[in-house]
This record gives sequence, C-alpha cells and structure tokens, in this order.
Amino acid sequence: MTETSDIRFSVESGIAFVTLARPKALNALTLDMIRAFYARLVPWSTDPAIRAVVVEGEGDRAFCAGGDVRAVYDSVKTKPSDLNRVFFWEEYKLNRLIHRLGKPYVALVDGITFGGGLGLSVHGTHRIATERTLAGMPETGIGLFPDIGATWFLNRCPGKMGLYLALTGARVRAADALYVAFATHYAPSASLDGFKRDLIAGTDVDAAIRRIATDPGPAPLAEHRARVDRLFSGNSVEEILAALEADGSDWAQAVLKDLQTKSPTSMKVTFEQLRRGAGLSIEDVLTMEFRMTQVFMAGHDFFEGIRALLVDKDQSPKWQPPSLAEVTPADVGRSFQPLGENDLKFD
Repeated sequence: MTETSDIRFSVESGIAFVTLARPKALNALTLDMIRAFYARLVPWSTDPAIRAVVVEGEGDRAFCAGGDVRAVYDSVKTKPSDLNRVFFWEEYKLNRLIHRLGKPYVALVDGITFGGGLGLSVHGTHRIATERTLAGMPETGIGLFPDIGATWFLNRCPGKMGLYLALTGARVRAADALYVAFATHYAPSASLDGFKRDLIAGTDVDAAIRRIATDPGPAPLAEHRARVDRLFSGNSVEEILAALEADGSDWAQAVLKDLQTKSPTSMKVTFEQLRRGAGLSIEDVLTMEFRMTQVFMAGHDFFEGIRALLVDKDQSPKWQPPSLAEVTPADVGRSFQPLGENDLKFD
C-alpha cells in the first residue's frame, strides 16, 4: 500500500476516519492519496467491524479542491510520465468503490469542494454541508469536462440544473448543494466534532446527523429553476447561447458572458456527455469518462487551461478551436470512442 503524509487514517469504535491532509493545497488529491485511500477502503468495505466511514479535510478552508491537475499537466509538459492515464484510472476506481461501498460513508463537505472533491463525497451515502461549503464542477473553464462520475449525478439534478452546472461550472453554497443533491444534510461546522464523538460513542449515523442537522434556508437556484429549464433546453450549446442572448434578464446575460469564456470543445463535449450518459450505471459512466480523459490528454485545451490558471496565471486561455462553430461533430464524437484493451476495467 502506498503510504503518504497527505492522508491520514484511524479507526475508533468501528468508525473509520479519513483525513485529507494537504491544507495548503486545499486538500487536492494526489495519486498517492488516491492509492492509499483505495487500499484502506477495500478491506473496510467487507469488514463487519467497520460501521461507517467518515471523510473530512484538514483545516477550515476546504474539504477537497479536486484532483492535482497541475501534476497531470506536468506529466505531459515538463516531466513526462504515464500520470495522465494512471491518475484518472485509479481515481475513477476509487469513485466507484465509494459508490458501491454498501455501508454508511459520511463526507464532511466543510469548505471548498470542487471536481474530485465531489467524487469523494457525492458518491457516498451522507454528505454534510456547512456554512463554509462552496461546491462545483469548474472543468469547462480549464479545458476539461465534469468527470469523477459527474455524468451520473449531474443527470440527477432537478430539471436542467445539471446541464447548467456542468457548462457554467457555477459554484453553489449549502442550500443549493442540498437542492441539487451535492449534499444530503446541512449542519453548522461547529457541530461536526460533536457529531464524530456521537459516532464513536455508538450512535447510529442517521441519528447522529439528526442531532446536528438544521435548515440552511432557501436555495437561490430554486428561484431560477424555471428560467434554467427554459434556457438550457436547447438541442445544442449554440441553441442554449442563442436563448440566453435573446433573454432580456441580467441573469441570462451574466451566464452568457461567463459561458463565452469557457472552452468551446469542453462545452460541446460536456453537452454530449450528459446526453449520452443519461441512465447509465456508474461503471458505464466512469468507463465513458475515462475514454474522454484520454482524448483530452492528447488534445490542446486542458493544457492551455491549466497554463492560464496555474502556470502563467494570466487567466487568458487561448482555446483551439476558438469558437463553437469550429468544433465539429467528429471532434466531439472522438471523445466517446472505445479504447479497446485500454478501456477502464473494474474488478
């Protein structure tokens, strides 16, 4: 098993605790963290002595800000390796294990939770948001697509909310996280230590959550539901942008302006991803998404997005192609082709 100081494990009274311990990096996932987590979770999944698994992030800023995309960038651009394949392969196997765990899995989504952080939380049975929660799938802004099984859970959001969140990468707070099922409960962050003590004392997970859960208030996204359903009902990204442009509201114009900064390839592939993924099992979803990653790893926009965000930090990515009109159906379809012997496989 890979050991790393970036993730800690302990077991008390049948409760397995996992702490993501890279607070300066907002607890972003490295390959070693993924491997160590998977190696612990496999035996826990069948151990009758383990009543539940609780996952949290160290510090007060983040649960997990996603995967270590800078390391993936470096694996192609500066330190050639097979990380751009292995990282996604092993992360997705962990996502699937969480999804199929078969016992309570509680994610304390206290703070920033982006991308891979949602992969460590949404697939679990219980997700507790707090007043510090800020969640989202920002991948279209870095030239990628919502992965880690996002096809599965975004397609289960109310109405067209999943497509809206996928294309825009919009961040949501606690009330909205409950509304779109990124979270299952809300509780003040100050109550989480008591919750863990209750579990150790033998309290059932659901009973322990009931003791701390409260109402986060109205969900702002719910107020936009009818507008989102109407404006995001088009049969293409181009139709969605046209509908936004035709709408006179300030909200629609702000969304339009935001979408115009995203990778055209990412947006078109993401639209097709959710269309193809509706109704698929988690295994089929992750297999499809792995195929997509390998096409993106051989392309331009992901590396340009990371360059602009994390390397040069000029926040001015130059997408190729630069417009939706130049992204052809063949360009989109390429992302979904089977990889033969290289396809993701599950035990």
